[in-house]
Amino acid sequence: MLQWYDIIFVIVALIVIILSLLQGGKSEGASGAITGGGMNVFVKTKERGSEKVISWLTFSFAILFMFLALLISLLQ
Repeated sequence: MLQWYDIIFVIVALIVIILSLLQGGKSEGASGAITGGGMNVFVKTKERGSEKVISWLTFSFAILFMFLALLISLLQ
């Protein structure tokens, strides 16, 4: 039977997945590497607005996910 912390763990995991999918791609991916595109790899671009918020939330929930994983492993 699922305990309360298991349910919270699953919810946090789903939030991390959703936030990761909401983030935009930082590069062109494998197709850009094969075709030679994306030569601006080392150009400094700052995240602004909603991108910065989503990036910060993803990082925060990932830390929470790791903390919960350690906590659950200690409780069991």
